[in-house]
Amino acid sequence: MSICYMNGAFCPTGECSLPVTDLSVQRGVGVFDSLRIYERHAFAITAHMERLAESARLAGIDAAGGEIIRDITRAVREGALRDDCPNGGDCIAKAYITGGDAVERGLFPNPRHFVIFEEGPKVHPEEYKNGVALQPVDGNRPYPAVKSINYMFGLMQSAGRDDVLECLYCPGGHVAETLRSSFFICKGGRLATAPLGSVLGGVTRNIVIELALENGFEVEERVIELAEMPFVDEAFITSSWKEVMPVVRVGDAKIASGKPGPIAARLEALYRANLYRWLDK
Repeated sequence: MSICYMNGAFCPTGECSLPVTDLSVQRGVGVFDSLRIYERHAFAITAHMERLAESARLAGIDAAGGEIIRDITRAVREGALRDDCPNGGDCIAKAYITGGDAVERGLFPNPRHFVIFEEGPKVHPEEYKNGVALQPVDGNRPYPAVKSINYMFGLMQSAGRDDVLECLYCPGGHVAETLRSSFFICKGGRLATAPLGSVLGGVTRNIVIELALENGFEVEERVIELAEMPFVDEAFITSSWKEVMPVVRVGDAKIASGKPGPIAARLEALYRANLYRWLDK
């Protein structure tokens, strides 16, 4: 079961709706952010709400001087404590700001907003034990700094495939990010990930970088080439729901031995051990 906050109230998601005139329906105009709730405590809520506000600003969506973000923040905190919060308050909250019904000179002055609380996608222990595969595609998510609701291109790239988790955007052979996650490699003892500007500023990405630096890892933000994949020591992805998940194949290229390595496992352990630092108090 999932619940939704909309128009100032909580109710079952199935009872909520948007009018067909909303530009999220008609033109795919909208932004969102997803954050994990651990045992009724929202994870890194400030960072997620700052990113949502920036996505709305860059998309030209008027967030009412911050009032929409404040309302969403209140809703996430209240929803996490409700008796009907999914999975006993261990779930995911997805906050949306739509384009509303009006567009004025490319701007959206009357947006709608809502928050969905749901159990989240299934993540299987075998995926951490055995690793996952990604499908490289020559393309990128439009406007990487904006967390847009429009995932259509990326979803099309792995449609109907059971052998890959999701697509890996590789515009011009440069590895960027996956459909839903940040991407890292480890090569010669150094972690690397694509620089901001070419990818979304992933909240989990930033936390993993912080933890890695605190624990003696070297981290660089640089252009990663798809051609490097057969020669890296490890690869992994990060996101709110997956945390740190090992990658063992990119397209036809096997990563090292084709088995998860110790760096991803170490960073996942560090992430779990330090969750409390970013939990909403």
